Order: sequence, then structure tokens, then C-alpha cells
Amino acid sequence: MTRGRIRARLRLSHLYTFACTRPEATEEGPHSIEGPGYSRIVHCNQPLMHKKKPFKYRSNYISTTKYNLFTFLPKALYEQFHRVANLYFLSAAIVSVTPLSPFSAVSMIAPLVFVVGLSMAKEALEDWRRFMQDIKVNSRKVKFHKEEGVFDYKSWKKLQVGDVVKVEKDQFFPADLLLLSSSYEDGICYVETMNLDGETNLKVKRALEVTLPLDEDASFKNFTGKIKCEDPNPSLYTFIGNFEYDHEIYALDPSQILLRDSKLRNTAFVYGVVIFTGHDSKVMQNATKSPSKRSRIERKMDYIIYVLFSLLLVISLVSSIGFAVKTKFDMPDWWYLQPQNTDDYYDPRKPVLSGVTHLITALMLYGYLIPISLYVSIEVVKVLQATFINQDIQMYDEETGNPAQARTSNLNEELGQVDTILSDKTGTLTCNQMDFLKCSIAGTAYGMSSSEVELAAAQQMASDLEDQDVERSTDFRQKGKQQEIELETVVISEDEMVHKSPIKGFSFEDSRVMEGNWLNEPNADVIMLFFRILAICHTAVPELNEETGSYTYESESPDEAAFLVAAREFGFEFCKRTQSSVFVRERYSASGQTIEREFKLLNMLEFTSKRKRMTVIVRDEDGQILVLCKGADSIIFDRLSKNGRLYEEDTTRHLNEYGEAGLRTLALAYKRLGESEYSAWNNEFQEAKTTIGPDRDLMLENIAEMMERDLILVGATAVEDKLQKGVPQCIDKLAQAGLKIWVLTGDKVETAINIGYACSLLRQGMKQICITEISSDAKEVVKENILLQMTNASQMIKLERDPHAAFALIIDGKTLAYALEDDVKQQFLVLAVQCASVICCRVSPKQKALVTRLVKEGTGKTTLAIGDGANDVGMIKEADIGVGISGVEGMQAVMASDFSIAQFRFLERLLVVHGHWCYKRIAQMVCYFFYKNIAFGLTLFYFEAFAGFSGQSIYDDWYMLLFNVLLTSLPVISLGVFEQDVSSEVCLQFPAVYQQGPKNLFFDWYKILGWMGNGLYSSLIIFFLNIIIFYDQAFREEGQTASMPALGTTMFTCIIWALNCQIAFTMSHFTWIQHLFIWGSIATWYLFLFVYGRLSPSISGNAYQILVEALAPAPIYWLATLLVTIACNLPYLAHISYQRCFHPLDHHIIQEIKYYKKDVEDQRMWTRERSRARERTMIGFSARVDAKIRQLKGKLQRKQPSSEIHSPARSS
Repeated sequence: MTRGRIRARLRLSHLYTFACTRPEATEEGPHSIEGPGYSRIVHCNQPLMHKKKPFKYRSNYISTTKYNLFTFLPKALYEQFHRVANLYFLSAAIVSVTPLSPFSAVSMIAPLVFVVGLSMAKEALEDWRRFMQDIKVNSRKVKFHKEEGVFDYKSWKKLQVGDVVKVEKDQFFPADLLLLSSSYEDGICYVETMNLDGETNLKVKRALEVTLPLDEDASFKNFTGKIKCEDPNPSLYTFIGNFEYDHEIYALDPSQILLRDSKLRNTAFVYGVVIFTGHDSKVMQNATKSPSKRSRIERKMDYIIYVLFSLLLVISLVSSIGFAVKTKFDMPDWWYLQPQNTDDYYDPRKPVLSGVTHLITALMLYGYLIPISLYVSIEVVKVLQATFINQDIQMYDEETGNPAQARTSNLNEELGQVDTILSDKTGTLTCNQMDFLKCSIAGTAYGMSSSEVELAAAQQMASDLEDQDVERSTDFRQKGKQQEIELETVVISEDEMVHKSPIKGFSFEDSRVMEGNWLNEPNADVIMLFFRILAICHTAVPELNEETGSYTYESESPDEAAFLVAAREFGFEFCKRTQSSVFVRERYSASGQTIEREFKLLNMLEFTSKRKRMTVIVRDEDGQILVLCKGADSIIFDRLSKNGRLYEEDTTRHLNEYGEAGLRTLALAYKRLGESEYSAWNNEFQEAKTTIGPDRDLMLENIAEMMERDLILVGATAVEDKLQKGVPQCIDKLAQAGLKIWVLTGDKVETAINIGYACSLLRQGMKQICITEISSDAKEVVKENILLQMTNASQMIKLERDPHAAFALIIDGKTLAYALEDDVKQQFLVLAVQCASVICCRVSPKQKALVTRLVKEGTGKTTLAIGDGANDVGMIKEADIGVGISGVEGMQAVMASDFSIAQFRFLERLLVVHGHWCYKRIAQMVCYFFYKNIAFGLTLFYFEAFAGFSGQSIYDDWYMLLFNVLLTSLPVISLGVFEQDVSSEVCLQFPAVYQQGPKNLFFDWYKILGWMGNGLYSSLIIFFLNIIIFYDQAFREEGQTASMPALGTTMFTCIIWALNCQIAFTMSHFTWIQHLFIWGSIATWYLFLFVYGRLSPSISGNAYQILVEALAPAPIYWLATLLVTIACNLPYLAHISYQRCFHPLDHHIIQEIKYYKKDVEDQRMWTRERSRARERTMIGFSARVDAKIRQLKGKLQRKQPSSEIHSPARSS
């Protein structure tokens, strides 16, 4: 608290020109807010008044669940019977209690209850997890004014409108608050809104001057006031209201509002009064209901179900017509059926009625064509797949303790079919942690450390060169000696860095300027000025670390903090700020002593996204007035004087090198001012500051522009926006897997381009297409110009003849607004799809969602959106798959996502390994389901035709009940959970295998119809081969032929053997679980048959002692089973053998290499196959290395005589 009050002596509002204050003379009167939309009245510090109408508002409790205790049953039942198949089985279950049913009611109702119940249990479990996450948020604690100036803790959910709360540093705001006061004297506070808009730069909020005295707990003892403001709405950037206090009314605007889920930074504490709570808060008003997402396989399953329904209807119609014909013409001759005494269902005089009623019977009888257990089996499999994702130790982040989490299991297989990834930048690709790495001063480059991009590229190039042919590699290394030395230097520098104690924000290494050695450099005076600009030109506040004795800095951006840390390490430590001065301790002065210098702060022209620069005007101890400026190089270079361009050429070259290395750059410049020149300018500046009216900001900008001219260039800085661990490698692997990657960021274009280079989404030699809007008041003119730019760009791509040429599309938010209009968006999409990289800058959360929708709907392919902030929620929900980064900055993205991971690098394993496995498992599982149900269901139809379409089933009811529930369900579940065509290591080594998913090789109509055809073939073999074997053949020793129960049981045995052997042949990877389920299912059938036959005939019926007395003693039973099983599986074995020999897929080749252990015995072949097993890509480190190698080889070929190049080929 003490430290906070010391810092409170600063009136920070005096430091700012544009952003956060208006002149005192412009204090506005109250807003006129009468009428609809402005009915909210808040009684400050009187929450009890909001317990009854009309002031009773929503509680601060939030819920993101899909169900509650009362709605679960009706909603969940609706979800289940929304599926066509379940609705069919519900109808069948109802009809099963009538005489029309060919089965007992139990055999129809029990499977339905089991299937629907299991699915509902899964829904309940997933919603319970959302509920527990809501509890975690609602249970956070915050200080509130209890009574008599005493503050106590209460949970967020218990907060009420009107409560006064005290929020401390680094805490989230629990509701939308009106800022009353802060630890700073003038009511300024810093707020991070990353969860709202994704921006990491701190926003400055300010309290009304009238409430500034309310700066300690006791001052709220008698505090009251009234707020009248707008009703709850989703607009994050607007607020209109009035505050009535001490009989005066004051206007409120967004600068006094602290929004829920933003965070207090660089401020010890603030007091605020609650205005909007819970779902009335602006962040919750922006929340949209999660769309119901279904995978492509699940959507295609519906069409397959429709095909099977059509088949069911056709054979049912054939059966009912056949029955009507038999009833009319043949039944009168069947005297043993007593046709004269039959009911309407079998009346020869009413054949049409008999046919119609038989249609209902047939629809139920052949219903086994529709796999009732398909949905529940898929649900079980997906839950188990999700469990494996959650428990994958390779996706566990030790730093945060966060594992990967499948928040919904509905989209597991969709992970294996992704075509385009749309990614946020800040917090997703980068850590938002800046490291000072290099600098250019007076035309000389300093800094020996290498960026992560340079290190990884060098290592990959070195690795790639080792794989080249020995002779060619030797020659290459001789010719490219300089490059090899550079690579060694890079790697050595990394090793040296390991042994040094790291300094956060400072990774600079260069003995020429460290430890005071800069004094020996030729341009020591310029170097000193460079360091002083770093130490003075900022808005940060120093804080003394009592443990280390050094200062840390609370800054508006991580760049500023990195500059100050760098200045400190160079010997220029910013140590103190007062209202009018900045103090710097210069440790390496000419005298060798530490001297504390004071620089009088005259004016500050702060950084804005429009200005792209920051300037301070100071007076040094000698009375000299200095203008110190830092900003984007393009902006600074335009403002240099003729005499100030001495180092421009060298600095420009260094800036280009830094940009290629993925570093963020700023240029530094200065000029000296005379006293009279400054006085004249300052008079104009102060006059503009006190101006009242809409032109005030424009006047200030113009006057600032006058000062920031005729500058002298000093140098440039290069900081590294630290990429999250493994991001470049992850992007490279995803690119090799054939995935396209778009970056959608709220950052400025320069920053996004730098990160593009850092991630290798951009590289040297890649042609950048920048679509920008022209300055014009006419919207149509702007749109036409953007269309023309797109047309020219598309034409340029078409005319490009270089097969290695790569294009990158870069577009900002304003231009994107036009590009997303209905008459332009298709052309924008066509251009974007032709480019290797797409980077959208300065985009709003809504634009992120619109771009995602455009890609999803325009390409018709699977999209994945990944982000970490609340500003990414829109695109996460809009994409086919949403992935949230579970970082330290709130949970909005995670709560809206389908999958969450701790870092971007885990996306590689999530897609390339789990995605590939899940897609293939589900695809094979669904195809097998349809195969087995067709193979089984059609045998019922064949027997119907043989039995005069009587509606008689050849199988016992209990056989049919157990068929889907027990005897064939566990093997198919094991296929969906444990099948691996290749191991996880091989998936990562051969990323091109992933393309089997996006190309849909295992669930296209060719594959589906092939499995259906296999089912048709198997049904014909099972039925007719058994009929041929048993027809007119002696079944027992006494010479009796087989009875219908014996024939039916034999056929069912053949089905169990044939189907389980088929799934065994389908699997590539076996564990003891698969063996147990497959062979255990067959054993279970015999065990059931034995036990069932031992039961009383009143229960077992015609199956009494059927195994022991009838089937087991008959050799023909065992021979028929063996013959039918072999005949059913021969075509599949022939097909797979032909495919592996003549048209093998990627995984077939890998399996064969692994089987013969060629990966161990022949490493060169294994490496060659790995290099081939990647999609041709224009992005990622691999593309960058390939381009570099092509460039170096080209240089070699130009240097060598053509005879030397071709002679080895002739001699060979």
C-alpha cells in the first residue's frame, strides 16, 4: 500500500496529449438521455434498493451451460429424437406392443432405451463440465463495501448493482464498473482489455474529478450517488450516462467505464461502483450461443441412413405386395391355416388390407438394416477418443499445468479433415514478451545474438545439407564456406546464452557496447544519445525491486519495457519520474562514476496507431532543449532533414536484415531546438490544448507534426516478439501436412509482417500483395480501386511462370471491410486461396468471424480457428472447429472452444496425430457398421421370400436383441478407439499422411458403396450357401433334415464369425483388447447359446438344448460355418492384396517398411521416404530452407564451368 501511495503523487494525466484527457475548460454538461434505451438507474452504495422492482436487475451469476435441472429431460430427448434413425426405432418400439410386431416388445424397446440413455448421459457429462467451469468463475472473490467504511470479500456471483468494489492490481473486474478513484492522485488507471479486443497495449481510464477524494476505504462510509445510463447493450466502445452526486450532474463516457473481464494493470487499486452485472455486462452481451456443430462424417451419415431407409422401404413394399398376392391366391388352398376363420390381417377376401398391415410388419422386420447402435457406439468411441486426447502427456504444458482438453467430443474426426487454419497472433503465436536483441547506431550494427527464426533456420539448413550427396555436399561446403561459418556462429551463440543468467526482456550480446565499452567506439556521442532516447522517450513508471535493488518498469506496452531494460543494461538506468522531470542514472560516464541526470519534461506527444511515433521534448542539465522521437522507420525517415540522413542507407540495410529475421523495428531520431523556436511552438500547442470544439484533436496533430520535422537519424532498435515455444516448427509441420494458415490479428501491418517472417509464413523472395484503400470520400471509388487491385494481383499470379514463386496477401481492417461486402468477397476469396500466406491486420472481432465464415462457406472445406482472447470468440464459434489457448489471460476463448490446448505448438499433435487417427477410425467404423447391418438385415428378406412373405423371422428374438448390443458392438468400438494405421511418431515424420483426411479417402461414396456391396455379397453367401448345404441334407445321424431353428442358428453363427473375422482383417494395429473383444464376442455367442438352450422351454422356446443336442454333434454345422466364413472374406482379402501391390496408399508403404525393419536397416531409404512424404508448400521453415538451397545452388552453378557440372553425369 505504501508503495502505491508514493506513486500516487504523480498526476499522470498531465503527461498525455491526445489519448485520455480533455482540457478542463471543456467539462461537458450532462447528457440528454431521456427515452427508450436509457432507463437504467443505479443507486450507488445502496444495493438493497435493487432488490425490488423497478430497480431489480440481473444477478452477477453467469451460466454457459446448455441445460439446467428442468430443461435437461425435454431438451435432451428432443436432441435424441431429432435423429431420423432414433425416431424410426421409437415408432417401431411403439408398434412392437401390437399384434403386427414380428418381435417381442422387449427386443425392440430395450435397445432403444439403452442407446438413447447412453447418449443423454454423455450430454449430461459434457454440460456438467461447463457447469463446473461456471462455478469456478462465479466463485472468484472481490472486495466490496460492507458498511461503515469497512470492506470485506464476497464472491462474484453475489455482487449486486450499486455495490462499491475495490479491485487490486492484476485482478479482473467482476462486473461493468464506474471508476470512482484509483491509487493515482488524479484517478488514472491502466486497464488491459486483451480478453475483450485482443489488444495488449494498456488503455488509460480516468475517474471524474469530483470522485477523486474517494481514495480510501473510510471515505465510502456516507457515500451515495445516482447513475442514469443506457440499458445493457453489446457495444464495447460506447457508453452514455449521467452521474448525480452532491446535487450536481456530471456526464459519463467510456473513459470512466471498467468492463468485466478486463484486468487492472500498473495500478495498485481502484474503487468502482457496479453498473451492469452478469449477462447484462457488455462482454456477456457480446457472447453468442454456440452453434450446433456436426462433423462432415456425421452429416454424410444422414444421407447414408436415407439410402438405407429407401432400401428398407423398397424391400418392405416388395414383401407386402408378395404377401398380398400370396394371401389372395394361395392362402385359400392352405387348409391348415383355416383361412375361413382368420382375422383381417390374413383375410384372403381383403388382400389390400393384409398387404398394408404387412407393410408395417416388414418395416419392423427389416429394420436391422438401420444400425440402431451406430449412434451410441460412435458416442462411446468419441468420448474415449476425447479421453485419450485429454490424457496425452505430449500435449501437457508443464509451465501452466494445463493439459489438452476436448471440450466436446462431437468433432474428433473433423480434426483429421482440416484444410485451413485461421489463427490469432498475440498470445497465440507469440508470448507478447519482447526481447531487445539488436540495434543499429550511427550506421553500425550491434548485437551478435540470433533470433529464434535465425537459429531454427540455420539448424534446419545444416541438417538438410548433411543429407545431400557426399561429393556434392563437399563441393558445396567449400564454395559456401562463408555461409557455414555463419551457421556455426549462430549455433555457438545459442550455446553461450545457455550459460548466462537470462535477463527478462534483454537478450543482447555485443562486447563492443556492453560494460561501458561503447565509450571506445568511433561515434560514442551518438551512441550515448541513442541510449538516452531509450531511457527518456516513454511513459513508463519505475518500481524499485527491493530484493535485487534494480528497477522494474510498468509500461503501456512490452516494447517500452524492453527498451528500458536495455537502457539499464547499457548503463542508462531510468530510476525516477516526477511531474515535470525524468531522472536517469548514467553509470558509464566519462568520469567513471555513476551520475544521476535530470531531464526536464516539457511536452510529450504520445504514440497512437495513427501517428505511429512518440516524441518527448526535454531540457537537459545544460539547458539544451532536445526533441527525442521514436517510431516506425517509414514515418521517421519521411521526417528527416537533409543533414539528418547521414546514416540512412546503412540503417535501412540493417532494418531490412532485422525484418528478415522476424524482428520488430523502430527508428530513433532527434533534433535540437532554440529557446525562441520552442516558445513559439509551445504557445500554439497550449492554445490548441485548451481549444473547445471538434477540431481540437486535428489542431493538436498538425502542431505536433510541425515539431516532428527536420529530425536527425540516430539509429534503430530490433526487438523480438518472442514466439511461443515450437511455433515455427509447428507451422512448418502443418504446412508439410498440406494445411493453409491465415493470420487474423488486431495488430498493425508492420508488426504482423514481422511475425509473419518470424513464423516463416513470409520469407525473403516471397512476393507480397498488399491490398490497401485509397484516400477518398466516395465509397464506390474506394471499392472500385480495391477490386482493381485484386484483379491485377490475380492476373499477376496467373502469369507467373516460376514454379517456385510464392505470393502472400496482406490486407488491413479498413480495406477488409470493403473486401467482405457481398459483391467483392468472392473475388477476395479467389485471390486469397491462390496465395501461400494470408495476413489480415487491424481486424475487429466481428471481421475475424466474417472472414472465417467466408472461408468456410466459400471453399466448402473444413476450417479451424485458434485464439486465446475474448476477441477470438466470434471466429472460434464460426469455424468448423474452434481451438482455444488456455493461457493466463482469461478463459473466454477456451469456454467458447471445442478443444483447448496450452500452447499453439500442441496443435501439430492434435491435428497430425489425433486428428488423423480419429478421422480414420470413425470412417472405418461407420463403413463397417453399414456393412454388418446390410449383411445381417438382408438375410431376413431372403428368408421372407422363401417363407411366402409370412413375416416370420428365421432368428430367435434374443439373437436379434444381442446382435447389435453385445455380439458385434465391442469389436467395432475397439476399432474406433485403438486402431492405428501408423504410430504417432510416424504421423509426425510423414505429415503428408494427414492429407488422407482432407481428401476424404476413407469416407467418400466410392468407399461407402464398396462396403455396402461387400455387405450385400456377404448376405447372399450366408443365406444361399447355408440353404444349399442344408437343403435336403441329413442333419442328424437318424437322417432328419435341419429344422428352422437349427438353420437359423447356423446362419447366425456364420454371421458372427464372418463379421468378426472381417473386422480383424480391417485392423492394422492389435492390442490385447482388440483380441479380447473380437474373439471374445465369438466365444460369447457360443456361451450364450449354451446357457440359453439350458433354460426352460417356456423361455428358450425352439432353441431348447439346440447347441448341445442338435448343432454341436453335427459336423455339417462346423463345416458350414468354416466354409461360409472363408467365402465371405475372400473378396476383401483379394481387394486389399491388389491395392497394396499395385496402388498402395502412403500408410501401406510405411507399414511395409516398418514390417521389414527397413527404417532401422536402411536409414538412407527411410530419410528419402520422409522427405517425399510432405506436401509441396510455400510456407514454413522447410520452404525457406528449400528456397535458400536453390539460391546457393544457383550461385554454385554460375561459378562452376559448365563442363565441370556435366562431367560427373557423363562419367557415371
